[in-house]
Amino acid sequence: MQKRLLVPSRVRRIPRQFSWIDQRLVRDRHIERADCTALALYLFLLTVADAQGLSYYADASIGQRLALRLEQVAAAREGLLRADLIVYAAPLYQVLALDPPPPAQPTAQDGAARSRTRGSGALRSMREVLRQSLEVHS
Repeated sequence: MQKRLLVPSRVRRIPRQFSWIDQRLVRDRHIERADCTALALYLFLLTVADAQGLSYYADASIGQRLALRLEQVAAAREGLLRADLIVYAAPLYQVLALDPPPPAQPTAQDGAARSRTRGSGALRSMREVLRQSLEVHS
């Protein structure tokens, strides 16, 4: 199918204050992990966030602009948190990149680097583990 402009006089142009939506939201099926209310909040946050994805909008302001009650804003936020699309530390929102998450950090079962010291329950550094290992084997 060949595409053509339907209304050439209304072609989108990049304005001075520009927000964007990553196509991977749909292509990688992130959009399917949230309901419509959560996605409305996501669109709002994408639109108002700065270049780093940060926004300080209060729940009351968001609710007013999206015609949502405070409980609905909170539920939408929870949906976006579960979908791993945002993080939130009141009053700061951060819209997250859709890149794959970094590799998981090793757990306590993954080796001596995170082994516990006897009796204290504190985690030891890799340096301590290696130093002790070298002392034992010398």
